[in-house]
Amino acid sequence: MTDHLARPALAVGPEPATGRPKAAARLLYIDNLRIVLTALVVLHHTAVTYGNIPAWYYTEPAKDGSGLLLDVFVMFNQAFFMGFFFMIAGFFTPASYERKGTRPFLRDRLKRLGIPLLAFLLLIRPLVGFGGFADLRAEFAEQGKDLPYWLYYVLSWDAGPMWFVEVLLAFSLVYALVRHRRARRRTGGDGELGTAGRAPERAPRPLRPLAIVVFTLGLALATYLWRIVVPNGSYLPVLGLPTPSFMPQYASFFVIGVLAHRRGWPQSLSRGAGRVGFGVATVATLAYLPVVLTAGDGALDGHGSWQSLAGAAWESTFAVGVVLGLTVLFRERFQRQGTFATFLSRHAFAVYLTHAAVLVGLGYAFRWLHAPAAVKFALVAALALPLCWAVAYAVRSLPRADRVL
Repeated sequence: MTDHLARPALAVGPEPATGRPKAAARLLYIDNLRIVLTALVVLHHTAVTYGNIPAWYYTEPAKDGSGLLLDVFVMFNQAFFMGFFFMIAGFFTPASYERKGTRPFLRDRLKRLGIPLLAFLLLIRPLVGFGGFADLRAEFAEQGKDLPYWLYYVLSWDAGPMWFVEVLLAFSLVYALVRHRRARRRTGGDGELGTAGRAPERAPRPLRPLAIVVFTLGLALATYLWRIVVPNGSYLPVLGLPTPSFMPQYASFFVIGVLAHRRGWPQSLSRGAGRVGFGVATVATLAYLPVVLTAGDGALDGHGSWQSLAGAAWESTFAVGVVLGLTVLFRERFQRQGTFATFLSRHAFAVYLTHAAVLVGLGYAFRWLHAPAAVKFALVAALALPLCWAVAYAVRSLPRADRVL
């Protein structure tokens, strides 16, 4: 692999998106942001393991009140962190496309995203899903039936945490087709699939407060309407997408990332914008708290309820506020990288790919321990974070693995 600092794009997203080489020195804070977001993914799934949301390969439903704290942690994470990942990926997409052209760009996306996706489906998922298979096979045996693993694997198909890669592949394809079509229009229809068709340069334009407000309101309304059809808790078995109710956020944040690249928004944000972002996210949370405490079962999920509208408004406001706040905070305070941070950044995508195996393994290893949910979460999380990066290092040390991861 080429030098990390010379190609920061290989360590942005949870995907190895590519960007402009000259931006490395200025954009180290994005690498540092990605480290924190990747760690949040590990902590998020550890919390799911011991909370009250059975949406992971191995879970121990909480038997005490501390499980509620883990559920709250999951709720706050879910409100913004995957959307932030899509925004970062979108930010580095235009430069990658313009440097490569349509066909090479798509080949690169298929290699850097498709190969890890296949690796997870063929190598990691059979391991992490074996516990669920054993439990279900025992139920079948009680009825005098046999359940072969291949049938369980096919019927329970999902991409696990790599759903992000599936969706990002789709977004990248749409982006490339849109850019290619625009290039053909500019060239009178003579553009070839291998040419990039560079977009016209635009002067940096500061992000105006009114635009942020309008975007937040539009996202809240789109999310509310979307959840009339696709409420929280929905699942798309074909794609294995666990949170399709957040699709308006994922798509719009990817687009915002593309626009942010064009218009220089991250660098133009004032320090005050970051403070206001955190403040608005806090106020929105306090205002939303009474709705959460009084809402009945399923009222927050969607179906056109007013509580669902309140939930969509909170999620959108919280996500936008936190993204603004974190972007400014890391730009101003975490612009440098030492050897350790460089190591963490370089291996972050491999952590994203392999962390399910680490967490499931630790879950079974500590299955014997009877302790409050929060205690088991803290213990496993303390072990999981360094172990995930150790496993990622081992995986990237395999021949040619670093060319993809």
